[in-house]
Amino acid sequence: MTQQQPIRLGVVGSGWRAEFFVRVARLMPDRFRCVGVVTRTAERGAQVEAAWGVPTVRTIEELVTGAVPGAGAAPDRPELIVTATPWPVTPGAVREIVDASVPVLAETPPAPDAAGLRALWADVGPTGLVQVAEHSPFMPAHQARRAVVASGAIGTPTSVQVSSTHLYHAVGLARHLLGAGRGPVTVRAQTATAPLLDPVGRYGWSDATEPGPTRAILATLDLGDGRTVLYDFTDNQWYNPLRSNRVVVRGSHGEIVDDTVTRWVEGRTVVTSRIERRQSGIEQNLEGFDLQHLSMDGRVLYRNPFTGARLADDDLAVAHLVDATGAWVRGDGPAPYPLADGCQDHLLGLAIEEAARTGEAVVTAAEAWADAV
Repeated sequence: MTQQQPIRLGVVGSGWRAEFFVRVARLMPDRFRCVGVVTRTAERGAQVEAAWGVPTVRTIEELVTGAVPGAGAAPDRPELIVTATPWPVTPGAVREIVDASVPVLAETPPAPDAAGLRALWADVGPTGLVQVAEHSPFMPAHQARRAVVASGAIGTPTSVQVSSTHLYHAVGLARHLLGAGRGPVTVRAQTATAPLLDPVGRYGWSDATEPGPTRAILATLDLGDGRTVLYDFTDNQWYNPLRSNRVVVRGSHGEIVDDTVTRWVEGRTVVTSRIERRQSGIEQNLEGFDLQHLSMDGRVLYRNPFTGARLADDDLAVAHLVDATGAWVRGDGPAPYPLADGCQDHLLGLAIEEAARTGEAVVTAAEAWADAV
């Protein structure tokens, strides 16, 4: 069998999130290759070239046409382009890339507000060229939970509780676990501020020793047809080790609570099992630190296809997303996360914030992207 060539991707942006995509390419050159990064200035470009080991250009046009340093006589064009840019910049970047007929993987959210989402959809939605880099459903643990749901073990999924990540990420995960569409949603929310020690942030330990006032949002989303979402997020919950993740999926015949699955099987029999994580590199295991698989009762729910790269779960989610997007670009797989879903997730995230700010219920309508394939 012929070995398939690595997926060639370009990246617009050089911030913290952009590095995730370049990193997976650097760690797995047999699967992914970053042909270039767009930076606003030559100074930042030099920093990226030195730190990330990839060529840089100043414009999207240069990236699209393959006019990157070291390309030689033959242009090194990307098969897809990731936009990892500030919210106000993303819609313009997406439009420019689509105008060049190149597939886009747009970082979340694809536009800052509801008006921007609608305008972007009107301009590029019908092209079918835009996917959204919503990586949360691609995390190994969530893939395993989705596999349990898909097996029918807990019956028809009816509700999801997410206390893990924020707004559009949490909404995207909940809709994915429920298999929900993009119809009207009623959102109610409230906020509370309470003292919480915040010892760790994006850039490491803060050395804080006293709690400070910290905001939390608690929201409910009624998706219709008996399906609901409970959203519970505390500021900086991504990093704060004093607030753990909690994901609950309830169904007609059982429920998943984090890694515990309880379900009815027959007659008067209810059983409980655990989703087990097989991690190499612990104690006398000499295979190197790596996620191998997630399983339940002897059935593998998720198997890591990127073993050897030693990736954290968040990086694994990015690798899965880029891999799936590459397969879609080449006609070898379905669309991993269409723009319609990214627009819906952010619309509901905005509704959560509005409901929390006003104290009033917010009802979203079915938008132009509701029935998009």
